[in-house]
Amino acid sequence: MALSALMAMPAYASDPAPVSVEVLQGWELSDGRRVAAIKLSLEDGWKTYWRAPGDSGIPPLFSWKGARNIGQMQITWPQPKVIFDGGVRSIGYKEQLVIPLHIAPKRDGQPIRLKGRMDIGICSDICAPYTLKFDAKLEEAGTFPTPEIASALASAPFSASEAGVKSATCRLTPTDDGMQIEARVTVPSAGGREETVIEAGQDTIWVSEPVTTRKGDQLIAVSQMFHSSGTAFSVNRSAVRITILGSNHAIDIRGCSAG
Repeated sequence: MALSALMAMPAYASDPAPVSVEVLQGWELSDGRRVAAIKLSLEDGWKTYWRAPGDSGIPPLFSWKGARNIGQMQITWPQPKVIFDGGVRSIGYKEQLVIPLHIAPKRDGQPIRLKGRMDIGICSDICAPYTLKFDAKLEEAGTFPTPEIASALASAPFSASEAGVKSATCRLTPTDDGMQIEARVTVPSAGGREETVIEAGQDTIWVSEPVTTRKGDQLIAVSQMFHSSGTAFSVNRSAVRITILGSNHAIDIRGCSAG
């Protein structure tokens, strides 16, 4: 069945458009939740960004205004790639991005309307913000997984327990204009050259690209934190999120203890 997907005009002229969006219908789970997905297709040479895009990226934002019969929704980001352009690191995707959604309806047995917009950044020779609009009614579906969505779910980062994380600590040290965070994670290697992303759990706190090293089973990542307004701030360790990106898999660590 054809799905409706509507694209907004970009911030600059481009013909054809470098990115398109569609809704993948997915399947139903035994607990009544629906698995669907937002699929982005990028033209050759273009990239878009992960939820924590790095120093030069634009974080994606969702709006679900107009959606119907959605109680709770869980968004799963597949493992992103570390991209170096001109010595600058960004975290994102090329060619295609499938973002799985687990949707619990407000009213069982009633149709779900997945309507909204996604504000993203896209880059090639130039970088610009871009708005994608989508609107699809989720029809009745079976229980057999959609391969594209299942593949995206399979590529999602491991949880701390799945990856065998034994400990994760964060040492916070005040600096002249912010704070330094030193994360130490005891975990087997994720493979190859590991990159780390640290998120403070607060939109107003900017975290620099970590310097990542490994000593045996311990990974060490050091970043600088700054408040967007330049004022003093505090960090809740339980809200800190550490992602380790390796050649074999990624690891998603929620929270850290005092180091």
